[in-house]
Amino acid sequence: MPKKSLIQGAIILFLANLFNRILGFIYQYLIMKYVGSEAYGLYQMVFPLYMTILVFSTAGIPLAVSKMIAEKISLGREGDAARIFRVAILLLSFSSVVVTLLIYINTPVIVAKCFPDARVFYVFRICIPAIFIVSVSSAFRGYFQGHQNMVPSAVSQICEQLFRIVVGFYLAIKFLPYGIEFGAAGLAVGMLVGEFAGLFVIMIHYLISRRKRTHRPQAVTRYHEIIREMFGLSLPVTGSRLVFSGLSALDAVIIPRQLQAAGYSLRKATTLFGELNGTAFTLLAFPSVFTFALATSLVPAISEAVAKKEYRLARSRCSDSIRLTILIGLPCIVIIYCFADLFAGIFNSSDIAPILKLLSLGGIFTYLHQTTTGILQGLGKTHLPLVHSVIGGMIRIPLMIYLTAMPHLGLTGTAAAYLIGFFIVAVLNMIAVNHYIKLNLDFENIILKPLIAGAGMLLLVFLFLRFALQTVAGSLLISVAGLIVYFSILLFNGGMRKQDLNKIPILNNLFK
Repeated sequence: MPKKSLIQGAIILFLANLFNRILGFIYQYLIMKYVGSEAYGLYQMVFPLYMTILVFSTAGIPLAVSKMIAEKISLGREGDAARIFRVAILLLSFSSVVVTLLIYINTPVIVAKCFPDARVFYVFRICIPAIFIVSVSSAFRGYFQGHQNMVPSAVSQICEQLFRIVVGFYLAIKFLPYGIEFGAAGLAVGMLVGEFAGLFVIMIHYLISRRKRTHRPQAVTRYHEIIREMFGLSLPVTGSRLVFSGLSALDAVIIPRQLQAAGYSLRKATTLFGELNGTAFTLLAFPSVFTFALATSLVPAISEAVAKKEYRLARSRCSDSIRLTILIGLPCIVIIYCFADLFAGIFNSSDIAPILKLLSLGGIFTYLHQTTTGILQGLGKTHLPLVHSVIGGMIRIPLMIYLTAMPHLGLTGTAAAYLIGFFIVAVLNMIAVNHYIKLNLDFENIILKPLIAGAGMLLLVFLFLRFALQTVAGSLLISVAGLIVYFSILLFNGGMRKQDLNKIPILNNLFK
C-alpha cells in the first residue's frame, strides 16, 4: 500500500475537504434560501445529540486504529496491522448495532426529554440508522489513514457529500409543503444516503487493496493485547469527543432557550440558532478544511516518527504543522471579517453578520485547537485534549447562559462566550505540545511575519472596499488580490521559505 508524506497526505485530504466545503457552501445557500433557517435549525438541533451517540458507538476506536496501524507498519509488522483492523471492525459493528437498537426503541422518550422543539422527532429517527453506517466506515478510514494513504478517505468523503446534497435538497423541497419538520426530515434522509454512499466507496477501495496483496504475513500480537492497547488509546479520545459532543448538545438546548429568555419567540430563537450554525459556523469553519486534513495526517505521521525514535523528525512535523495552520488561517480570517455582510446576505441571514465578525476574531484559535489536538493524539497524549475541553467548557457554558439571556446581547453574548472558550482550549493545547515535544518555536517567523502579511492584506482589502460595491464577483477579485499581497509579503519578509514550497507536491519541481 503506498505511503504518503505528512504534507502529501494533508494536501490530498485538503483538496477533498476543500471540494466538499465548496459543495457544502452551495448546499447551505440552497437550504437557507429555499428551505429556510427554521427548517435548518430543527435539523441542526438533532446533530449534537446524534454526534454524542456516535461517540459512544465508535468509542474513539478509529483514531486508535490509525495510530496503532501506523506504528506496526513502521516496524514492518503488516500482519499485526491487519489483525488490528479486524478487531476494530468487529468491535465497531457490535457496539453500533446495540446503540442503534437502543436509541431507535427509545426515540419518543429521548425527543421529549432532550429537545426544546418536539418537531425534531422525524429528523432524529431518520438519523439513527446512520450510527451503524458511520461507525463501520470510520474503521475503514482509520485503516487507510494508518497506512498514510489518504486517497480512499478523500474519495469516499466526496461521494458522501454529493449524495447528501442531491438527495437532501430534492427531498427537503419535496417535503417542505407538508410542514417545516418534514423539510428538515428531507435533509436528514440526504445525510443518511450520503453516509451509505461513502461506506460503499471506501469498502470497494479496501477490497481492491486486498486483491493487490500477494502474501498474508502472520500476526504476532495477540488479540487481548490489541484490545487492551486499543481501548487504552481510544477511551481518552472518547471522553474528549463526548465532552465536545455533550457541550454541543448543551448549546443546542441552551442557546434557543436563553434567546427566549432574552425576549425572542420560539420560532425566532430556532431561526437564529439555525443561522448561527448554518451561516456563521459554516463560514468560520471553512479554513478547517486544511487544519482537519493536517490533524488527520499528523496522528499516523507523528506516531510513526515516535515509534522509530526519530524525535527530531517528530518535532519538525509538529512545528511545520503549527506554522502552516497560522499561515493558512490568517488570510481566511481577514476575508471572513471583511465580507461578513456579503456572506450573511448570500445565506439569507442578515442578522448574523455582526456575530460572524466577532467569531472571526477567534478563528485562529479554533484552527490551532484542531492541529494541536492532532499532535497530542499522535504523541499518545490522548487524555490532554479531553482535560482542556472540560476546562474550556466549564468556563464557556456559564458565560453563554448568562450573556445570551441578556436582551441587549442575545447571540452577541453567545459569540463572546465561544471566543473565550476557543482561546482557552487552544492555549492549553499549545502549552502541552511545547512541554512534551520542546518545539522551540520561532516567534518572528511563526507569528510576527504572518501578522505583518495579514495586516498588509487587511489594509488592501479595506482600501478596495472603500471604492467598490460588495458584489460576489467584486469580492472574489478583492480576495484574490489580498491573497496575492499576503503571500508576496510572506515571501519578501521570509515568513514563507523556499523549502516550504518544496514540500508541496505540485510545486516541488518548480522551486528546486
